Amino acid sequence: MRDFKKYEIWQLSHAFTLKIYSNTSLFPKDEMYGITSQIRRASSSIPTNISEGCGRNSDKEFNQYLNIALGSASETEYLIILSRDLNYIDTETFEILEKEINTIKSKIYKLKQILIQQ
Repeated sequence: MRDFKKYEIWQLSHAFTLKIYSNTSLFPKDEMYGITSQIRRASSSIPTNISEGCGRNSDKEFNQYLNIALGSASETEYLIILSRDLNYIDTETFEILEKEINTIKSKIYKLKQILIQQ
């Protein structure tokens, strides 16, 4: 069994989720059950699925959870774009978050490639 806390990608995605929670606390209150909830769920799904995949018995199963994490990362990326377009986050915050989510996506993809090659 793998220790998910030792994976850089889990550490990055956990820190990213904390940033999302912090930024969305400033969103309009009428979005609490809309975009605020959705972006929080999508971002937290990334480290959650990495964690769950680490608890599985095979690289194939781990890879499946990384696929789900990658999908959640893409969903999060769109919701960051939507947040910017709705003026819930400023351009500087958007650029930081977009860069971080794309780094996370890239690292998930690279880890998937390593698992496939083994």
